[in-house]
Amino acid sequence: MPDEQKLFKVTIDNITIDVPAGTSILNAARMIGGEVAPPAMCYYSKLEGSGGKCRTCLVEVAAGSTADPRPMPKLVASCRTNVMDGMVVKNITSEKVIDARKGVVEFLLINHPLDCPVCDQAGECYLQDLGYEHGAVQTRYEFKRRTFVREDIGRYIQLHMTRCILCYRCVYVANQLTDHRVHGILDRGDCSDISTYISKAIENDFSGNMIDVCPVGALTDRTFRFKNRVWFLKPMDAHRDCDKCCGKVTLWNRGDEVYRVTARKDEWGEVQSDENGKAMWICNTCRFDKKNTSDWIIEKPTSINRHSVISANHYEVKVMPDDPLDKLLNGREPLLLMNIHEASQVNQQDVHLDELPGPATYETFNGEPFSTGHNVTDIKESLGVNTQGTDSTNPNTP
Repeated sequence: MPDEQKLFKVTIDNITIDVPAGTSILNAARMIGGEVAPPAMCYYSKLEGSGGKCRTCLVEVAAGSTADPRPMPKLVASCRTNVMDGMVVKNITSEKVIDARKGVVEFLLINHPLDCPVCDQAGECYLQDLGYEHGAVQTRYEFKRRTFVREDIGRYIQLHMTRCILCYRCVYVANQLTDHRVHGILDRGDCSDISTYISKAIENDFSGNMIDVCPVGALTDRTFRFKNRVWFLKPMDAHRDCDKCCGKVTLWNRGDEVYRVTARKDEWGEVQSDENGKAMWICNTCRFDKKNTSDWIIEKPTSINRHSVISANHYEVKVMPDDPLDKLLNGREPLLLMNIHEASQVNQQDVHLDELPGPATYETFNGEPFSTGHNVTDIKESLGVNTQGTDSTNPNTP
């Protein structure tokens, strides 16, 4: 029998898990999930060779391994560093990491324009999330920013190089999904930019996936530009029989009109994998040519992270008039969801505010508590209100 895969024990932000040997720190943190997983702008698990460029996933290694418990002298890129047995890693628990991440975000935003109000990526932009969580109030950069002219690199894609952070994801997509690549990184240093060679258009049938992997609004869908905001649309999982790709997509529609079609994505913003572990990339025919709901078999609403702006007014459970209440509340009684007495440190459980003849005051809770058996006269007397129409403590008060 083949030997079992060796497991390493690694501790990330005080959480210990066992992961297979050869696992990167980033993927080990993603197994834990939540805020423990460092952000990543250039790493993409479905693209070979990605990672190591944006430096947003920097972490502190407090102990290298059980054999050598010395800490690593510098912060390391978690997407490029594999775990060792007994390794101790700090992400959100490290002040060095938080400070370094703020510097990385400031660097990424040096040349990035403030296009969020008009950018089609708004609402699902990872640089926007990073800027909100780690960004500075204002930039310290005093020099003129780089600017580029918008360029159509095909019938369906427009390139905004001014927004690009040079993550190389679109280059890897062209290398690994198509027969030949006609675009890449030109020039070097601060003159580097992405463009096609000799203004050649990108016409391969999987070029639309470059839009899906772009973490910012540098590559946009020309068929969707300025047509709608993503939080006004309802994403739905759908599929069709396609001879070029898997045919499983996310439809972004409003009513019966489909505004755009994208590949299905997981919680890390990457294209989902099928049951065999193969990435479910989609072809341009499914993405750009099938814009009617009649072209698709609708499955269900797409699961959206509740922290995303897209989840606003997005409900996955359809309420029918004859549905019992316990079904909608997962078997719980309404009182357990709506009663705040147990959680409150102010209100008294024996005081029923709906029985008071007027607004509650401090005397309501400092005096004798009421029960449901008291009538209005008893309540008034316990509050010091004269039943003849005047307050015994203040004759001028009716």
